[in-house]
Amino acid sequence: MRLVLSLSEDPAVTAVERAIMEFRSARPVVIEGADARALALPIEDLDEAMAERIEAVAAGHAHLVLPPARLRRLGLDREATGSVALPSVDRTRIETLALKVDGRIDAPVRPADPVDEEALELARLALLLPAVIVVPLGAGVEIDPVLVRVAGADIRRYRQAKAADLRIVSRAPVPLDGAPASEFVVFRGGEGLRDQVAVIVGAPDLTKPVTVRLHSACLTGDLFGSLKCDCGDQLRETVRFMGQNEGGILLYLDQEGRGNGIANKIRAYKLQSQGYDTYDADEVLGFEADQRRFAFAAVMLKALGVSAVRVLTNNPEKIAALKQAGLTVVSDHRVLGRPTAENVRYLASKRDRAGHYIDIEGLLASSCKD
Repeated sequence: MRLVLSLSEDPAVTAVERAIMEFRSARPVVIEGADARALALPIEDLDEAMAERIEAVAAGHAHLVLPPARLRRLGLDREATGSVALPSVDRTRIETLALKVDGRIDAPVRPADPVDEEALELARLALLLPAVIVVPLGAGVEIDPVLVRVAGADIRRYRQAKAADLRIVSRAPVPLDGAPASEFVVFRGGEGLRDQVAVIVGAPDLTKPVTVRLHSACLTGDLFGSLKCDCGDQLRETVRFMGQNEGGILLYLDQEGRGNGIANKIRAYKLQSQGYDTYDADEVLGFEADQRRFAFAAVMLKALGVSAVRVLTNNPEKIAALKQAGLTVVSDHRVLGRPTAENVRYLASKRDRAGHYIDIEGLLASSCKD
């Protein structure tokens, strides 16, 4: 007897989520593309035993897929993903090419295949370093049924599918300092296997433009009061302002480290301690300036009955994303934290390199007066 049981409403999404968990567990998956298939493995947690097993399968045909940001750091002027041949699965060489600050390209780089791009996207979805070992699989290769298989096209569609799949799973009153009449509403979906939170402060009138902030989670700043950023100040100032001004909605989004994840954020912090600014540090790791998406935030707002907003933000990308998602943005207003010796360079980088609306000189002058 053969038991077949499928309770998944969307098997394609389920397959991608299983692949994400395999990647996060440092196990390979099979990606089935339109014209080819391949075994893919993230470089994080690659140990000697796995390297030897991959080399035995690859027989000299593996390659390392690297994003354009990392290729630029290796000395190439590239705006597209590329791959480097791996005649042997050498952990030291792979680490040098994918992660080392002083790494330099040591072999020709060829354009990435569609399966390469899909493997790299899977690593990003898993919040891992964007560097993947890929082994092409011929038509005659028999695949162990234990290996998770996923269609490349489903990986490409995953983010959009999850943005449309948000749903409320719980809600309850949570009194906050300065805003005792607050409610937490938890959504599941958006950015994959994570939960998102809408904090409704007070009783905003949904028939009028609602004061809104999209706040990406920052463990170091929000919880521990890190002096390296202004996130904690922005979070608390937003709640205070909403509590004193007819309420509002704060979306607390699980997009740590500009969408790179907490592990990569701490890797970037280490590079910053060596003199890199926040964007250069991310580029060393293979990330572009900002990996976050905000379309699902608009879905959350619409689910709460919001159609027009007054946005509290310094980030023009958030304003544009809400407009593109169909919300009416009536106005946008700044949310500024305290300048410190540790965060002034960070604030300047956001202003100069990402176009954030931050008047650093004005902040410093105000701070001196205080």
